[in-house]
Amino acid sequence: MNRAKSLRAETIFASAIAAGVVLISLAVSGLAVESVQQNDTVWLSSLDLTKMTSGWGKPEIDKAVQGRPMSISGKKFDRGVGTHAKSVMYIDLKAGSRKFTAYVGVDDEVRGNIGSVEFRVYGDEDLLWKSGVMKAGEAAKKVSVDVEGVKTLILIVDSAGDGISYDHANWAEARFEVAGEKPQAIDPPIEEAVILTPKPSPKPRINGAKVFGVRPGSPFLFTIAATGGRPMEFFADGLPEGLRLRAKTGQITGSVAKRGKYTVTLKARNAFGEAEREFRIVVGDKLALTPSMGWNSWYCFFTNITDEMIRAAADAMVSTGMINHGYAYVNLDDGWMVKPGSDDPMLGGELRDANGKINANKNFPDMRALTDYIHSKGLKAGLYTSPGPLTCAGYAGSYQHEEQDARRFAEWGFDFLKYDWCSYGKIAKDQSREELKKPYLVMKAALDRQGRDFIYNLCQYGMGQVWEWGAEVGGHCWRTTGDLGIATSLYDNVTRYGFFHDGKEQWAGPGHWNDPDYLLIGWIGWGGALRPTPLTPNEQYTHVSLWCLLAAPLIFSGDMTKLDEFTLSLLTNDEVIEVDQDPLGRQANRVALEGDGQVWAKDMEDGSKAVGLFNTGEIEIEVTARWSDLGLEDRQRVRDLWRQKDLGTFQGQFAAKVPRHGAVLIRLFPAR
Repeated sequence: MNRAKSLRAETIFASAIAAGVVLISLAVSGLAVESVQQNDTVWLSSLDLTKMTSGWGKPEIDKAVQGRPMSISGKKFDRGVGTHAKSVMYIDLKAGSRKFTAYVGVDDEVRGNIGSVEFRVYGDEDLLWKSGVMKAGEAAKKVSVDVEGVKTLILIVDSAGDGISYDHANWAEARFEVAGEKPQAIDPPIEEAVILTPKPSPKPRINGAKVFGVRPGSPFLFTIAATGGRPMEFFADGLPEGLRLRAKTGQITGSVAKRGKYTVTLKARNAFGEAEREFRIVVGDKLALTPSMGWNSWYCFFTNITDEMIRAAADAMVSTGMINHGYAYVNLDDGWMVKPGSDDPMLGGELRDANGKINANKNFPDMRALTDYIHSKGLKAGLYTSPGPLTCAGYAGSYQHEEQDARRFAEWGFDFLKYDWCSYGKIAKDQSREELKKPYLVMKAALDRQGRDFIYNLCQYGMGQVWEWGAEVGGHCWRTTGDLGIATSLYDNVTRYGFFHDGKEQWAGPGHWNDPDYLLIGWIGWGGALRPTPLTPNEQYTHVSLWCLLAAPLIFSGDMTKLDEFTLSLLTNDEVIEVDQDPLGRQANRVALEGDGQVWAKDMEDGSKAVGLFNTGEIEIEVTARWSDLGLEDRQRVRDLWRQKDLGTFQGQFAAKVPRHGAVLIRLFPAR
């Protein structure tokens, strides 16, 4: 550029500044100057709203979340963003924004209903403004925040501790005053997948359940779970009559005729040493004395399952070593039956044989051979059906064929049944408890007549407060909530459904467990479109930690053939699994809630306490577990369970920094 052109550009630029204007894009003899008008307005609704999460629906431009005109306590607003708790948006201010202003409140479209939220604005990691709890019908509150010097702004709408129903929230007239580069909506920060679980020692360590229930005369299969170098030999002192141990595999098989409680000493030996542990076998009427551990096909394969896929999952459970940590069940979900009216030659055909017993579709040519294969690995086999005429995906259900189907499942050699409400909703007369119980009682009676033990999973999404009566109909575990799903809002569901269990601990225990759905980590998806879980690494630590504290069934539903080292580390930390599998069978409850921090605790059989410190917020906080909340007085030895490391002895309390959406899982032992 020659000097004359440069002087002309400088003159024009200086004149613009003198006039109080910075030009957006000005080409002057080949010179481009990029800027914006001083104190220009940038509306929040003009940003990329796909970056804003919404606990229901999707964020709406200049409308409430249901698409209606925006209104707060009768006052109409033409501009803004309508969303739904829990909602989060990260904004890179690009060093150009000076002020953020808005009017916030619950939209009038929910007037007369429950609806309470809290709005918060963070600048970098500092809280700049919060609304306090706002309810439907309350007047809008004005937000006016100086954001000069702030790099990242975080806009949050949270529930007010009463769930998210009707939490329709408005950021009305939300705008930025900008004197530079425009703000830009961005994704939340990326976290490194840090593996906290140490590698197992080459010395033997016996893991998994310490107690096992079986009915008299039923086939017995239990594989001693043990980590350590191979080859390894197994021994068992005190096995009851009728059982035998395979020393090379650790598989205990046979049957026990006599009722009673039998104390067995399990031993494992390899070139590096020997380990032993007490194991209790209870022969009676109660099964599932600890929560089930295993895998289910639903969240990775949907109904696109085949015999080969299930065998591959069983192979992976052994080859990855998950079997050495107590995982035992390989469960088929929906899609193994014949699909009425299907023209797919693999799915269509006769629903039942001449005796009324259900048929498998052609993707499963020999169910008995499949269960024999799974059993040969030292694992157990589970499957799925519905009490209605059709399953959720439209395959043949068990309605009016419960006895024939129970007999078929036993002949095939299955050990677990998930019984999913689905189309039975069209059969039930109403939603009374009597009607809700009826189909589950019918199938339970049929299963009990088969001379084979079935873990019985009631899947009906918490209707009629199933946790209060699930055990009465013979359930060993019952879904307490809706599906977690695989959407980007999965973390919201994990925390919403997980923390929902506070107060429900009285209905959980040995033989009957609350079930908040599967572990959705690793590679998940429906219909073959697999992708990594939308959960961040910290959110995955929260997911597994919370499920173990809840004594929930640990059923992984990702692709078993795509297990990476990080996912395996989450699934196979034996000190974390011990919290879930503790024989006392207590479910944790919440003992403290302060802002975004929560403390949950459960009693363990040995007198220790497992304690989870959780942060549901968007910035790192310190969470404190106080002995007064935990019913403790003496000094306590604190052990970090994910790192398998003692942290020291503490008096009165223990505090830890907990990252965004993260968890710290500890165990407290009386210090002696």
